[in-house]
Amino acid sequence: MAHRVLILCTGNCVRSQMAEGLLRGLGGSAFEVHSAGSQPNGYVSPLAIEAMGKIGIDISAHRSKSVAEFDGQRFDTVITVCDSAAEECPVFPGAERIHWSIWDPGNASGSHEEKLAAFCRVRDELASRLRQFLAHRVFVDRTATKKP
Repeated sequence: MAHRVLILCTGNCVRSQMAEGLLRGLGGSAFEVHSAGSQPNGYVSPLAIEAMGKIGIDISAHRSKSVAEFDGQRFDTVITVCDSAAEECPVFPGAERIHWSIWDPGNASGSHEEKLAAFCRVRDELASRLRQFLAHRVFVDRTATKKP
């Protein structure tokens, strides 16, 4: 059975959307990945879509979702990627909780290129953290199944 992951931020329009796309790409069929927001904005940021497209991941069909859509569902891991979501995160019994305080590139100013660069930096930070998460999962899985 796939490891179920829910990634949360406030608006579900940038960080959690990029993390969802990244983990789907990095984790493959071993993971069932969803994202949501405590106060969803109702759209996925065009700059997030563009930043992900630069690395070959298409999130243009994603939609902004409320965490309430996942009430009562079971997750193995819940990852919050902003402080507000961590404070407002509902309880998902039995889920491992991970928190990463990731800056919101939606607050970036400047030209389109400067804003896009900020989105790409956050995308890369998320990718790095997700690779560490995956490496830990592989280590834990191997340790749990290793026979003496």
